[in-house]
Amino acid sequence: MQTLKTCDAIREYREDMVAVVYSTIDNIQDARKIAHTLVEEQIVACVNIIPSIESIYKWKGKVETDNEVIILAKTVDDNVKKTIRRIKELHSYEIPDIIVLPVTGGLKDYLDYIVRETE
Repeated sequence: MQTLKTCDAIREYREDMVAVVYSTIDNIQDARKIAHTLVEEQIVACVNIIPSIESIYKWKGKVETDNEVIILAKTVDDNVKKTIRRIKELHSYEIPDIIVLPVTGGLKDYLDYIVRETE
């Protein structure tokens, strides 16, 4: 087990701790719907919505440019698969952008909050 020594309020790193699930959504209304569903179902503790980004990507052989919305959902590792599955069910894209970002540490009180709110 590694220990982060930056601050006494930092939790020891554990591989089974928490994760951030990142996804892009095509509009703010759908992003809010997904966020509310995930929180209300206690799959995640919190979702941040970043309302406007520009995405440039290749789709079916063509370079595309679109405005999108980012959601960052904080959950425990045990809920990651459920979070991915639920976002996919609610998402309008054929292949949703869903990426899991493992958390390697953070404020102990906040990490405890994520665990508490997803029980």
